[in-house]
Amino acid sequence: MLKRAAVLAVSCGALLVGCGTDPQTENQEIVSNLIEAGFPADDIMVVDDAVYVGRDAHVTLEASREMLQPSDGSEEQYRTTNLVSTSVTKICVNPTTQFNKLSRLSQGLDLAIENYNALGLNFIMVRGPAADCSANITAKTAGGVGGSAGFPSGGLPYGTINIGTGLKNYSVDVNEHVISHELGHCIGFRHSDYFNRSISCGTGGDEGQSTVGAIHISGTPTGATVGGSVMNSCFRSTETGEWTSSDITALNALY
Repeated sequence: MLKRAAVLAVSCGALLVGCGTDPQTENQEIVSNLIEAGFPADDIMVVDDAVYVGRDAHVTLEASREMLQPSDGSEEQYRTTNLVSTSVTKICVNPTTQFNKLSRLSQGLDLAIENYNALGLNFIMVRGPAADCSANITAKTAGGVGGSAGFPSGGLPYGTINIGTGLKNYSVDVNEHVISHELGHCIGFRHSDYFNRSISCGTGGDEGQSTVGAIHISGTPTGATVGGSVMNSCFRSTETGEWTSSDITALNALY
């Protein structure tokens, strides 16, 4: 059973309202920056003053500007040029009251945090509120089934994940999978099948290959298979919530 992020991004977008005195002007610049960075125009969508690529990744103005900065040429699955700084050593993931009320979402968050901490990365994740946080991510609820997030900017992870309340009807493992996936976007991961969404979604095409927006991570496959990565575009009802070998390689390569 496949869940398609194209629907989810629309349902989640209402919770991500752009800020600033002129959001329309900002969004025009974001879209322009994304196209210059190599994203195809038909994969960019604006929902309630928020700009998305890849159907579930919110892009801020700052993040879009950073995508235009020169790449270091390294090939360190796929990532954006924007990564989390090594100065970030403790990421606090702070669920809202509504999020905490849904037991499977809440359990899934704990397991997703454990997934990251089990790898001995440069940072740890903790369930907040907590002290001495280098960065914070708010875990919110949204409509539908699935989730949305965004990419890092300024050396910090994206500050919000939105998780669909419809996941309460799925296993804790599926909740763990989706939350791990959205946290992956927050620290800079693209979809592992970004070049052909039909691999995991059944339909869909290329989100857009770019030397600055979709950098292959050394040591991971350049292709993708159903169930081959937590970062596949769409998920199944049978997901285990655990990293695959390529996920582990990618995380260790970057962090």
